[in-house]
Amino acid sequence: MEEKSYKTVYREGNVIVKEFTASHPKSNVFNEAYIHACVEDAGVPVPKLLGVNPVHGGWAIATEYVAGQTLEALMKAHPEKADEYLEKLVDVQLEVGSYRVRNLRNTRVKMEDAIKTLTAIDASTRYELLQRIHGMAQHSKLCHGDLVPSNIIIKEDGSYCVLDWAHASAGNAGADAAITYLRFSLDAPELAERYLRLFCKKADMAIQYVQTWMPVVAAAQMTKHIESERALLEKWISVAEYQ
Repeated sequence: MEEKSYKTVYREGNVIVKEFTASHPKSNVFNEAYIHACVEDAGVPVPKLLGVNPVHGGWAIATEYVAGQTLEALMKAHPEKADEYLEKLVDVQLEVGSYRVRNLRNTRVKMEDAIKTLTAIDASTRYELLQRIHGMAQHSKLCHGDLVPSNIIIKEDGSYCVLDWAHASAGNAGADAAITYLRFSLDAPELAERYLRLFCKKADMAIQYVQTWMPVVAAAQMTKHIESERALLEKWISVAEYQ
């Protein structure tokens, strides 16, 4: 069973239940289920959505249980295969990005709306970040928004399944890579640069392009108000002031 401050994830037979606290907005729960349904309908390998149900004064999303191990578990069990598993993550990310899913929010708009609410940084920095977003090309690739090893299940036959679509949007692959790079920088810094180099090589994308997204995704991450991340996020955001 996995717990966070606003949700608990547990298994009941062949069903995975993600139960949210009563204080968690109902609209957020249904929006997450809607995004999952859109991605599933597009043919992306995801657990089958089974329903959204009231429980303990709040709401819960039920999905089909998928047997296998997360990439995170495999990387912990076999650290000597870290490069192999990083390559698998990148391959999954590039394949996910090849899908086109209708009715998803645009990545640039999502980032822009988040930054507008960020009072932890001054107005001038917010302005620079918003200008940076406006200068980015408009794309429509499927962006997971939190594609880390714990959100990828590898089945026994070698195929994969991607979990947790709450942050998905349609937009720029560079932004999605920047988010994954940021997550590695926060949670497994020894793998961050290796991931970035591998992604850019396989995607034929300039590292500098992904880096241009870093202040933006760091600012969006700061809206989650996780104090332990604040120093690194502020460091990334400050880059926008000098470019």
